[in-house]
Amino acid sequence: MGNKVRDMRTTQTKQSLINAFFYFVSVKDFEKITIADLTQEAKVNRATFYAHFKDKYDLLDYIMGDSAIMAIERRTLGVTKFNQESINQLILAVCDFYQQPKLKCRQSYIGLVIPQLKEKIIYELKQYLSKSTDHPFSDREKDLYIPIYAQIIHEAGYLWASENIEFSKEEVARKISKWI
Repeated sequence: MGNKVRDMRTTQTKQSLINAFFYFVSVKDFEKITIADLTQEAKVNRATFYAHFKDKYDLLDYIMGDSAIMAIERRTLGVTKFNQESINQLILAVCDFYQQPKLKCRQSYIGLVIPQLKEKIIYELKQYLSKSTDHPFSDREKDLYIPIYAQIIHEAGYLWASENIEFSKEEVARKISKWI
């Protein structure tokens, strides 16, 4: 079997499992979702699930990481720069990340999901900022400033998404990006 066919099948299988997970998070508490539920809904066998994920926590982790990456890529178009416009787009990406309809789930998930969401998006923000070629930092300074900027960017987007803020997300992003 060719690599392209195998990759396409792997992608389709993962997507089926992800779709099954999204279905169940809307109707069941996380602790009550079983691998059997997921595989039955995705129409794959148990061994196939374990070929892709260690357990349902690993699946959740994958979904959140993938969502964080996609939110940043959609806003930055894959271009890594360190300037006011890219910071602006990163803040908007965080707003988008927390507003994704697929990430909406039952109230019982809040304690489980929110800390993981924050961890994933901050990790991806740090990755993006570290890769940007035009930042004004030495390698030693990057270790200090990149995590600080990632936290500021995250807080701006998270507060906008979770609070009843009167400003538009574009306004918040524009003002915060000027400070950075």
